[in-house]
Amino acid sequence: MTTTNGLDAQRRVYAVWAKFYDRIYQGLLARAQREAVAAACASGREILEIGVGTGLTLPYFERDKQVVGADLSLDMLRVARAKVLSQNLGHVRGLMVMDACRLGFADRSFDAVTAQFVITLVPDPEQALAEMDRVLRPGGEIVISSRLVDDGGFAAPFWKAVAPLARAIGWSSDFKVSRLTDWAASTGRYETVHVGQGYFKVVRLRKLR
Repeated sequence: MTTTNGLDAQRRVYAVWAKFYDRIYQGLLARAQREAVAAACASGREILEIGVGTGLTLPYFERDKQVVGADLSLDMLRVARAKVLSQNLGHVRGLMVMDACRLGFADRSFDAVTAQFVITLVPDPEQALAEMDRVLRPGGEIVISSRLVDDGGFAAPFWKAVAPLARAIGWSSDFKVSRLTDWAASTGRYETVHVGQGYFKVVRLRKLR
């Protein structure tokens, strides 16, 4: 369940990160972000990005798409808005302050929903996934990129041990891939079509028609 205190704490962390997020993460996250954007673009024209942050991914979208970005942090969105204006990103149709667990969109509004490096930090990931499902059209994809731990991997105990420290600085270290794929299977409406490899993974969940 999402709590107000948890969201307020995240906002404070992101207000600090907004000042230097791009300098640290632009190169580090680019491969996974580009892969996720390409998958979202292949799903259709109307795309929602949850946790759009400072807008690192926005230039990667094809220009004939209609992209809406949502994020909990107004400070992050101010940076994203500056990118939209300075880089003439006309395919970005809106940037909105929004809780991933309470999306303000109608049912079946989008052809793809992408969440990049945010699902592991949401207080209630399953509720966020349920909201993505609600606003996604049949045949579309939920595309998630993040730091995800392989189930049973030899380093899993280490990542679990450092999880409290990671959360304190706005990161996550112990979120398992199976939490996404198990949710998809439990709905009866999704198939897992891709689970990437490496430190940062892309997971694609397709909504059945």
